[in-house]
Amino acid sequence: MRLTPTSDRPSAPAILVGVDLGLPHFDAELEELGLLAQTAGLEPVARITCKRRAPDAALFVGSGKADEIKALAEQTGATEILFDQSLSPAQQRNLERHLGLPVNDRTLLILEIFAQRARSHEGKLQVELARLQYLSTRLVRRWSHLERQTGGAGVRGGPGEKQIELDRRMIDESIKRTRERLVKVKRQRQTQRRQRERRDTFNVSLVGYTNAGKSTLFNALVKARAYAANQLFATLDTTTRQLYLADAGESGRSVSLSDTVGFIRDLPHGLIDAFQATLQEATDADLLLHVVDAANPHYPEQIEQVQRVLEEIGAANVPQVLVFNKVDMLDAGHTPAAPRDTFELEGVQVPRVFVSAQTSAGLPLLRAELVRAVTQDSAAKAVPAPENVPAHETPV
Repeated sequence: MRLTPTSDRPSAPAILVGVDLGLPHFDAELEELGLLAQTAGLEPVARITCKRRAPDAALFVGSGKADEIKALAEQTGATEILFDQSLSPAQQRNLERHLGLPVNDRTLLILEIFAQRARSHEGKLQVELARLQYLSTRLVRRWSHLERQTGGAGVRGGPGEKQIELDRRMIDESIKRTRERLVKVKRQRQTQRRQRERRDTFNVSLVGYTNAGKSTLFNALVKARAYAANQLFATLDTTTRQLYLADAGESGRSVSLSDTVGFIRDLPHGLIDAFQATLQEATDADLLLHVVDAANPHYPEQIEQVQRVLEEIGAANVPQVLVFNKVDMLDAGHTPAAPRDTFELEGVQVPRVFVSAQTSAGLPLLRAELVRAVTQDSAAKAVPAPENVPAHETPV
């Protein structure tokens, strides 16, 4: 489990491995895994894929393909092997023994990127919790070579404890401490949300697949200087700013905009659990701006993945506006027929706006859509709730 290149050390060469199990979202070119590897500071030197009806219980890819990977590593000088799927602890251990090289999966790669990018106290706590949860299932491959230790001082030949049991206890204690610290952070966020509710703030959250341009759009809308880059998971820590909408002031409500962490295919469940406090911004929002990379040919699959994560965190019922970003990168034959239309999302027609956060094209239309949403929400809240009338009586 190496995966720790530093800025003063050249990137480690890695081989990317993908197994097509017949699932519709299989990335045959391993493009996304390559971007993840580069983001983590690794250098993909070769890619290899294969098809299987089901993963091999011992080596995931089978002994023949494992031999092929080993030969390719010797030819290319690769020092690490990265799998596009999640490996079980036993598969990871067996592959490392067979290949003689560190083997890591997509889950650890994402965790490593999050560990490198987290800046806030909350973000670091969340990453630490997710990593501890992941490592707790992998202790067997680190300590299985150790025999049972003897007992304490003055005890001859006592049974003692295995090193794995000691490490599991330490990790369990660390998980408990980290959870307790995150509970305090969550309480602080709840206090901040209650303050916004008392001010009757209309809360908008940016969500979307990683590298869809959320942070660039965030900066364009609120004139902020949040970090934005053409890379996966450029933003991990939620940033919230007041959003000025000229026509929304008539409703007497302020509007806040939050930039949240990007989603990705097969986002580790441990990260979803650990980042619950951060993703709560999306759950408690009055409106979600679902940012889509319009120039990515796989955007339908990316929309599906985002919807899946929103379902997991309990934000599936929050109203959405689809923001198709990066229209400046579309070919002439793929430019939208209209700058604003509707898009069917899980059987419901939702508003869609085409923009370019980089050039500011379409932003006035997006602001108008936000004003409409604020106005409708304020009007709905202004309507008094009907009084309860007994079923046998007819109101006059």
